[in-house]
Amino acid sequence: MRSRAADVLRPPHFYPEDGTMSLLSRLAARLRRYERTHNFTCDVCGREVFAGEHVCDSCRAALPAIGRHCPVCGRRVREEGVCAACKQRRPVAGKVRSCFSHEGEAARLVLRFKRGERYLACTLAEWMLPLLAAFPGTDALVPVPMTKRAKRRRGFDQTLLLARELSEGSGVPVLCAAEKRRDTPPQKSLSRSERAKNLEGCFRVADRAAVRGKTLLIVDDTYTTGATADELAAVLLRAGAKEVNALTFTSVEDKAPFGRK
Repeated sequence: MRSRAADVLRPPHFYPEDGTMSLLSRLAARLRRYERTHNFTCDVCGREVFAGEHVCDSCRAALPAIGRHCPVCGRRVREEGVCAACKQRRPVAGKVRSCFSHEGEAARLVLRFKRGERYLACTLAEWMLPLLAAFPGTDALVPVPMTKRAKRRRGFDQTLLLARELSEGSGVPVLCAAEKRRDTPPQKSLSRSERAKNLEGCFRVADRAAVRGKTLLIVDDTYTTGATADELAAVLLRAGAKEVNALTFTSVEDKAPFGRK
């Protein structure tokens, strides 16, 4: 049964009145789950696994757990407390959490997912779901948007797919509250300040009423410098959101927080 709150949070430009997109999304999610329950190989190494499992014990143990983390940005830290980067510049998103450090098999899973292995959205979401408990009172999941041109190049919207899997597992609705107005140059080699400048003004909220007074959770695959989450969170807060946090599958440890400008 669809809740009234979920209907309110679904903007008309994404969910048609006849519910077609919502129905297709649910059918696609069920198909992916059917395929996974009938696939008995590890999503990481390809070894045979028991029914219902998607990652073997060896690969599960090899994934780089974050362990001790900053209570603000959620990234791995060497000492207890707020990391140096957050002390220097507080993130716009109130709280950020990630499942793994962006290295080794975790980083390779993200890369494979972005390169077209869409079924991995289920695997990533399964690890991310327990972390939703860190964000009580979340009204909606907001995937980081991409431009139509970027979506055509990639063939799919990976953060939207990830958000839908999280929604299917948690019952928290997806809200496509923002859109990306322009393509931005690749950010891989840019510093934090360069990334922030690169993203400045690239997001906009199409339906301000849909976010007003809501507690929102940004969904992305990786938290690198935080520039993307910061820019999107700032736009959502200016549009009237009550609170904005972020959840990602991996996060990059900032090993030189004061040396990078």
